[in-house]
Amino acid sequence: MKKPLLALSLLLSTTSIAAAEGQLNLFNWGDYTSPELLEKFEKETGIKVTVTDYDSNDTALAKVSAGGGGYDLVVPSAHFVQIYVEKGLIQKLDLSKLPHHSNIAPEWMDVEWDKGRNYTIPWQWGTTGISVDTSIYKGDPNTSEIFLNPPEELKGKINVVPEMNEVVGLAVMWAGGKPCTEDVAVLKKAHDALINARQYWISMDYGTTERMANGDWAASVNWSGETFRSRLKNPNVVYGYPKEGYPLWMDSVALLSDAKNVDEAYKFLDFISLPENAALISAFARYPNGISGSTEFMPADMATAPEVNIPAEFKAAGHFLPACSGKALDYMTAIWTDLQK
Repeated sequence: MKKPLLALSLLLSTTSIAAAEGQLNLFNWGDYTSPELLEKFEKETGIKVTVTDYDSNDTALAKVSAGGGGYDLVVPSAHFVQIYVEKGLIQKLDLSKLPHHSNIAPEWMDVEWDKGRNYTIPWQWGTTGISVDTSIYKGDPNTSEIFLNPPEELKGKINVVPEMNEVVGLAVMWAGGKPCTEDVAVLKKAHDALINARQYWISMDYGTTERMANGDWAASVNWSGETFRSRLKNPNVVYGYPKEGYPLWMDSVALLSDAKNVDEAYKFLDFISLPENAALISAFARYPNGISGSTEFMPADMATAPEVNIPAEFKAAGHFLPACSGKALDYMTAIWTDLQK
């Protein structure tokens, strides 16, 4: 996927005078940036976009904090935005340079992590739940029991994406608590369940789309869009919303404080605020976005996809992960450290 995109970028830079006019460095999650979006942006603006991938919020934050990466834009999840703000790593947006800022959907404008959207522009949102191959498991997919107390047919065939906040959050909600809890009894129950279940997991890894689709894994703690993409290749794959509680999330684009290509960054931020362009992002990664009017430009199958449209009976079980207190984060980190042993 990336090699043809690189070839296209090189072709544009050698055949168009406009292509030499600017550049932009985007630091984003892997397999999450639409090549079609980048092609259109480069064609319309002459700005060449270089994408560097990362695999977790923690990885991205560590690299940005260390400096010297040369990135202009980063795409943190909701519960990381205020960390970037407090550390001075991202800058407040000049809304006069974003004429389409008002295209942000009302429900995603005045969000808890960025009131009024002064620091970020929506990228995509989704949920973290359970992928299951129904050719192997016929039971209820809507429970964290699948990875915390696995049925016999799934033992040794389960993957868990290595995202601390989400995995521990799922375990804490299964144990009857809320994300970022400081309740020691709840945390111990979650800890013990995770440690005991680890023996039944085949891996803690990313790259779930292909491995769920081709049968390498029978189940995975997974993201909604990744599962959607797996199902398109293998109709036996279904997505479960844990009834005990599951994370909701939104990833948004922020302008780094040490960005060098600021004008180009603003052009990109405004570009993705247009409904037809936001739809390209969603069409590729299969998550909804936060831009009003974009749904009419999306693939028709997204309108009814169960991974996109949360069933009514499970809506109340979804929770945005908050920014944890220092004490809660210490507890979570201790659980995660034990899980890695």
